[in-house]
Amino acid sequence: MIRISWMTYIMIILASYRLTHLIVFDKITEFIRNPFMTKVYKKDEDGHTYTKKIPKNNFGYLLNCYWCSGIWSAILIGGSYLLYPKVSKKGIFILSIAGAQAIIETFVGVGTKTIHYLASREKDEK
Repeated sequence: MIRISWMTYIMIILASYRLTHLIVFDKITEFIRNPFMTKVYKKDEDGHTYTKKIPKNNFGYLLNCYWCSGIWSAILIGGSYLLYPKVSKKGIFILSIAGAQAIIETFVGVGTKTIHYLASREKDEK
């Protein structure tokens, strides 16, 4: 069994997280998802029409599902480290920094939005 330090393990987790997010959510990879998605027009309770993208096939579900892509990202990142540690370290390093930054930004963004929301409520009460 290969010994992995706790820091390397955390970096692999963060890199896998970031790669999954890149595949499933990011605008820059939308061109990869679009061929496997179809637009469906739906009406809400008020009669307003809106567009929703749904997967055309199983590969579309893979590209659109966080849980589905996550396992494959983990296999790709973890497997590449186990098979080619020297080659994969640079990619894992960069993706792990981006993953940690995304997590921090999420918390900071939520906190900032909460502060702005509470400040606006305070103004409305006066």
